[in-house]
Amino acid sequence: MKVDVENLEACKRRISVEAPPDIVQQAWDAAYGRVRREARLPGFRKGHVPKDLVKLHFADDVRREVAQQLIPEVYRQALAQTQIEPLDEPHLDDVKLEEGEPLIFSATVEVRPTITLGEYTGLSVRHTPAAVREEQVDEALARVREGQAEFRAIDRPPASGDLVIIDYTLTPEGLPPAQETGYTFIIGDGSVMSEIDEAVVGMSAGSEHEVGVRFAADHRREDLRGRSGTARIKLVEAKEKVLPALDDEFARSLGEYATVEALREGVRKQLDAQREREDRRALEDAVVDALLALHQVAVPDAMVRRHIAHLIEQGRERMKRQGIDPDRMQWDYNKLVEGLRPGAEKAVRRVLLLDAVAEAEGLAPGDADVEAEVATIAAQSQRTPGAVRGIMEKSGDLEGLRLELRERRALEFLIHHASITS
Repeated sequence: MKVDVENLEACKRRISVEAPPDIVQQAWDAAYGRVRREARLPGFRKGHVPKDLVKLHFADDVRREVAQQLIPEVYRQALAQTQIEPLDEPHLDDVKLEEGEPLIFSATVEVRPTITLGEYTGLSVRHTPAAVREEQVDEALARVREGQAEFRAIDRPPASGDLVIIDYTLTPEGLPPAQETGYTFIIGDGSVMSEIDEAVVGMSAGSEHEVGVRFAADHRREDLRGRSGTARIKLVEAKEKVLPALDDEFARSLGEYATVEALREGVRKQLDAQREREDRRALEDAVVDALLALHQVAVPDAMVRRHIAHLIEQGRERMKRQGIDPDRMQWDYNKLVEGLRPGAEKAVRRVLLLDAVAEAEGLAPGDADVEAEVATIAAQSQRTPGAVRGIMEKSGDLEGLRLELRERRALEFLIHHASITS
């Protein structure tokens, strides 16, 4: 079998293939046999149609059978012969397939680029770890209190910060009205249209009010964008937020702390741990940015598309967790992909360069390293390592874990050998 490879671009190859006539004829004969077993013609039992009549009446079926069986097999052999590892399905052209003749076609594929590393040790990086400030501890404690706040009914008109329960009828101009009862929101939190937010201030329980509204130009529903309408609101109930006092009793109510000072120290430790993680991510990003600045890397579009698809799927999952059905949203995928592409291209360059560093320094994790990480995941999820390994093998995540460890080792190597200044 003749196979030639042409480098079209840094990440693109054209594989020209010619399979000999005898291989093609074997495939044709096998296809005749398969088609004949299912062939039906008047006067013949199924599977007993003569070969010459199969050729006459089922020529298209035979050709389709040969193409479906032979071309993929020859393509696989060509990949094995050239040791090319494509990133996506091939684009086939110039296909010539005739009985008794050579099979000829070309396949254009994307591949990972060959990366020649320049300087990657001694990278100059500026990084200043941030310390936790007392005002950050105060803000965190305020959030803890917010999480334990109670809402109590009030007999005064509601104001900003109060929780209100309303019934409403929203009527967009030219469209049917939409009604909801028992809708709850906090005045001023931006969760409702500004006209409704302002209208409930000062209302009394049981009263009704009608206001004009205008939908935002970027509303999630395309048919509502920029449209005006009216909202009829009935205030059912209003409640005010009551924060617990920041004292020892409050600390004990959380179940972990005996005093408010112990609570404060616990919050500080949590912030310290969070700061350390953020500092590490910032340092990793700074080192990677320095590495990227020294290397121009061609980016395979197939890898970029996969990364974008992964980001979109993550966004859809977040929406589902928030109770939003992503399939009912109006998606402008072209605009979305265009916005995500620059970040995706950078992410792919990062993956390629870190992989090249890992390869150059022999940083691939061993089986023991992978098993240790599996054991850690198992302990966190309260499962046995064997159960976790089985789940990850079935889902394909085990190989992803190996790649993650490889990237982590490359980052650690770069940071260890970097020149870091404050």
